[in-house]
Amino acid sequence: MEKRQLGTGGPLVSPIGFGAFKIGRNQKTKYGAHYELPDDATVARLLNEVVDLGINYIDTAPAYGLSEQRIGAAIGHRRGEFILSTKVGESFDVQSSTSIYDFSRAAIEASVRQSLERLRTDCLDVLVLHSPGDDLGILHGTDAVPTLLGLRERGIVRAVGLSAKTSEGSLAAIPWADVLMVEYHLADRSQEAALEAASAAGLGIVVKKGLSAGHLSAADAIPFVLANRAVASLIIGSLDVEHLRENLQLAAG
Repeated sequence: MEKRQLGTGGPLVSPIGFGAFKIGRNQKTKYGAHYELPDDATVARLLNEVVDLGINYIDTAPAYGLSEQRIGAAIGHRRGEFILSTKVGESFDVQSSTSIYDFSRAAIEASVRQSLERLRTDCLDVLVLHSPGDDLGILHGTDAVPTLLGLRERGIVRAVGLSAKTSEGSLAAIPWADVLMVEYHLADRSQEAALEAASAAGLGIVVKKGLSAGHLSAADAIPFVLANRAVASLIIGSLDVEHLRENLQLAAG
């Protein structure tokens, strides 16, 4: 599998990354069909198979329910074999099925401490702001950016960035970020110019929702996204390792 560089000077990552939402949460999802959460043994087997396939970019978040702690339990002992990305700013309350957003310095630092503990690691490879939509408000109206930069300076995280919802937010992140996550697929190319600008500035580009939450076929969606050489990795969430194997074959062309 040909790996791609995650930004200027960044690590080499698999063109298909693993999105760990479905291993931790099944409430308030954007997927069309309901699914049952797998048990711990099934998750452990899946995560180890993901790493065995050569998928070395794993994307999670505190808002993904049990995801972080399951990753730590299942493959924490294989930490050197994958790039670990998580997020700050959003948490999810299971009892009320609601998201809670807090981009203050105290909340971000507490979130990172909890993520490190759950993931059983002492350093995060990538940490991004988990924007609900008001990208510019978060970037310019909170302590989020200087807090992330401070965490990077202290060596707690290696790269920082934004999981953006708007092209304006993506462009505003370019001066300070190392990594940018954007939604980009055949049905939504609104971030294309921002994606190219960020890549030209040396940022690593990770695409989320490249299959439009399952509404696009993998056979069409994966080659489209990865044809753009600015993209380092396309995050795909699946509970079926055979689907991931097929996705890697599509990525290889």
